[in-house]
Amino acid sequence: MLSCLRPSSSSITTRNTQFSQSSMDGISAANTPRSSDQATPSSVNLTLEYTLAIQTTSYCEIWSKIHYKVSSYHDDEEEEPPQVDIQEILKPSHECVKDALSHIRPNDTLSQFVINYFDHSEQTFRFCLFLAQCINRAHRLYSPLHKLIDLFSIDLESLTNSAHSNKVEPNLSQAQCEWVFDAFHEFEKLDNPFPGPDSHSFSNMHSSFTQLKQYLDVHLQKSRSKVQLIRGATKGTAICLIVTTFGVVITAVFIAAHALIALVAAPVCPLLIPSKMTKEEMVHLVQLDDAAKGLFVLHNHLETVDCLVARLHNAMEDYKRLVRFGIERGKDSYPIQEVIFQLQKKHNNFLEQLTGLEEHLCLCLAAINRARSLLLNYFHLHQHRSS
Repeated sequence: MLSCLRPSSSSITTRNTQFSQSSMDGISAANTPRSSDQATPSSVNLTLEYTLAIQTTSYCEIWSKIHYKVSSYHDDEEEEPPQVDIQEILKPSHECVKDALSHIRPNDTLSQFVINYFDHSEQTFRFCLFLAQCINRAHRLYSPLHKLIDLFSIDLESLTNSAHSNKVEPNLSQAQCEWVFDAFHEFEKLDNPFPGPDSHSFSNMHSSFTQLKQYLDVHLQKSRSKVQLIRGATKGTAICLIVTTFGVVITAVFIAAHALIALVAAPVCPLLIPSKMTKEEMVHLVQLDDAAKGLFVLHNHLETVDCLVARLHNAMEDYKRLVRFGIERGKDSYPIQEVIFQLQKKHNNFLEQLTGLEEHLCLCLAAINRARSLLLNYFHLHQHRSS
């Protein structure tokens, strides 16, 4: 089981990762916790965490598994990307966690939180993989519109220089209008590849996170207090040792033998015991702190993914409304070209949002793996301390 507890590698690679503007916007939108009990720890720098995370080996491994490169927007058909096997990238694996939790004490409060967390984290992992498939599907569905924008590109600078109107002089032939009209019809019939705000939710994961985070915060505070108490006892013992030594010097002529026994047996032994206890508590404190930070970072990734999915769902709905507007006005050149112009203005931002979501899905999956590893490590230590 111990082999399962090793965290995945996070060594920095030489891959130069460019993160999109939509990714950074997503971070800004998601950095505000929902409640005061999820305030940002002073030691967690989310921007730094993001920059480091996209350069880690675990991030690159996940990216290579879920990223599907669209070969060409001008291909008539795109092959369906293969389904990603969750067991290839979920760490620790389902079987490893199941084995580790098979020895728990059922009445342990932490054990129940941990069981719920691992269950919800795996469900969230699967949902993130589903969203990755949604991105691939969106690329394929958007391909005809991308082709229209490339073939009938409108000079945006000429429109900017127009002092009185943004209207585009029609220059499409009737045959081109009919072809575009048919493409609009095909796109309008397609379903939105992204789930709506009401159809998906990370609520179970948020609930599990909140309960476990509160539990860890309480134990983190207790552990810190215990370390401070032990350190205070150690300082007191040291003072006692100094006072005793001074007394020994004063009375050395009379009770040298007795003082030596008092010096060794009384103050020195308590001095050694707190030192050993402090080291144990510090290990426990580090484990707790890592687990709490891992949960905090994961929560922010989930918030960002939630936000980006909602944006992309709305963007696809906007595209469908624009296309429907063109369809309702028939095959006339002007409304069709006006729709293409509006699509062109939204084009780059939409592609950036797709890339941003894909990046954050990789970050979220990597954060889930890291949080699972840290939590399993802490749980194993907690069980060992309690036994």
